[in-house]
Amino acid sequence: MSVPMLEFRQVDLFYGAIQALHQVSLQVQVGETVSLIGANGAGKSSLLMSIFSQPQVTSGQILYQGRDITGLQAHQVATLGIAQVPEGRRIFPDMSVEENLLMGSLVIGDTYVDEDRQRMFELFPRLRERRNQRAMTLSGGEQQMLAIARALMSRPCLLLLDEPSLGLAPLVVKQIFHTLRELAADGMTLFLVEQNASHALRLSHRGYVMVNGRISLMGTGEELLTNPQVRMAYLGGH
Repeated sequence: MSVPMLEFRQVDLFYGAIQALHQVSLQVQVGETVSLIGANGAGKSSLLMSIFSQPQVTSGQILYQGRDITGLQAHQVATLGIAQVPEGRRIFPDMSVEENLLMGSLVIGDTYVDEDRQRMFELFPRLRERRNQRAMTLSGGEQQMLAIARALMSRPCLLLLDEPSLGLAPLVVKQIFHTLRELAADGMTLFLVEQNASHALRLSHRGYVMVNGRISLMGTGEELLTNPQVRMAYLGGH
């Protein structure tokens, strides 16, 4: 059996006396799109950020391509080929679109900057139109496009996305997920944390459901979409 791109093994995580994650185990295989869905406060973002030791897990292991990366600092993880699109986007507001893209390439140097910047403008034509604008002047959807493009400038093997649809209009959400589908079709490995179960599971090969810091269900995206529990809890019963 092939070594997973990303694996959590029986991960526990505490915030002081409060346990946020309970014996969480999951895998993301090379070339897969995997989603982790659940209600707000379920522990999804804590699991994703634990990859960067922000916060650090209390026990268990996090492995990347078979290597134990538990406890590595964020800058060390970034050099391994892992990029994150954080919740809330966290772009550099006073920098231009183009400057934000350049920041994304710092981890790998400037060898591919021109080539990759052109690719980002093809992937997100709106960013080309606004390349000289300050990032703070972009719409929410454009800022999300920029956050994804900035992450891709590091040429990651694994792209992590934390609530990419949060706060966006339905049409923009559709555009964002169309782009993610294109990236997946090109072979990129995606691990997606989302409250929007419908979009996430339709995109994903497999999915996990987190409830109160525990994995409660797992299956293919299609299986979870048709699961009565998932439909009632996350799809409005439809």
